[in-house]
Amino acid sequence: MRNSRILCAALAAFFLLSAHALFARPASDARGRIILSTTTSTYDSGLLGLLLPAFTADTGWDIDVISVGTGAALQMGRDGQADVLLVHAKAQELAFVAAGYGLERHDVMYNDFIIVGPPGHIAHNGDAHFTLREIVAGDLPFVSRGDNSGTHIMELSLWEGAGANPAALSGYFSVGQGMGATLRMANEMLAFTLTDRATWLSQRPPDLAIVSEGDAPLLNLYGVIAVNPDRHRGINAAGAQAFIDWILSPRGQALVSTFGIAEHGEPLFFPNAR
Repeated sequence: MRNSRILCAALAAFFLLSAHALFARPASDARGRIILSTTTSTYDSGLLGLLLPAFTADTGWDIDVISVGTGAALQMGRDGQADVLLVHAKAQELAFVAAGYGLERHDVMYNDFIIVGPPGHIAHNGDAHFTLREIVAGDLPFVSRGDNSGTHIMELSLWEGAGANPAALSGYFSVGQGMGATLRMANEMLAFTLTDRATWLSQRPPDLAIVSEGDAPLLNLYGVIAVNPDRHRGINAAGAQAFIDWILSPRGQALVSTFGIAEHGEPLFFPNAR
């Protein structure tokens, strides 16, 4: 039953993205409504449920959200299918801007990645590379998002830094899913995975525990970028800039700083706009 729900969600996301790829937005839609393409962690954590109604109330702009992996979000920007991006793979974001697809990258917030898995196999530690080597040495199952998201890009970087090859695992599962679905699958399979802390705290899978946290390579930076309106007809440049100005403002940053405290006892994200 759970796997069926995950499959249905994946198919729905596929058809949503296909519709955006097939139908260009007419110029008449370029005012009043903004398309935000963003990583799944901002959606799965519930952050957007707090920010976007406040943004609309404060500015009058309506906003539509497409929640995908960072790689897919950046591609939507290249294809002119979004006005503004909120993503978390800084090197790829800077390359996106350098190639002329985005106007400027701004720091918005950060949290961290953690490695989670079934307890009793690896002692809790602060060395992510050590943890990955232990997973390979014990041939322990690992679920990868496998979707070119910011989390997936970070995972591949960590394996490389650890000098460990996940292909050596008999149970390495690349699932092509968002963070919430990947966590649920890891929980069902009693497997390890890499997740952002915000999605972890918002879901708290019952059969998994944190095995590695606090290591410098696990820092998770989020950036916001307006898509270059010179690249595509119909980009809502005014709306994109309004969203950027708002989320970087004291009002937007204050909402980011308090999100999660009431429910989880700690913030899920930390603002860092300059």
